[in-house]
Amino acid sequence: MDEMKVIQKTIDMIKYAYLALAQFPKSEKYAMVADIKRCLDQLLELEVEAQKKYYKKTTLQNLDVTLAKIRVYTRVAHELGFLQTKKYELWTAKNVEIGKMIGGWIKSQADKNHRE
Repeated sequence: MDEMKVIQKTIDMIKYAYLALAQFPKSEKYAMVADIKRCLDQLLELEVEAQKKYYKKTTLQNLDVTLAKIRVYTRVAHELGFLQTKKYELWTAKNVEIGKMIGGWIKSQADKNHRE
């Protein structure tokens, strides 16, 4: 698993997300937008931690949970009309791609642990 690829994909998603979040209503700037940005930051931080740690299991699980939170937030934002359908679909595709990479990372780590 090339951890740098998932980090780069996450950076790309964050750049896209910030553009989409800028179009949310001002009333959500300190509410949902702040929560989503916090999750995005946490996602990136956990990826860096997982890349650097020797024991990665808990960090990778937290990473998976954080990505799930982002998925739920984007769905709620779309359902509330804050996120246009096209932006929602593009963001969701990025989430799915990152999710697959994280899943592969978790699997490769589990395989590595079973060999040791």
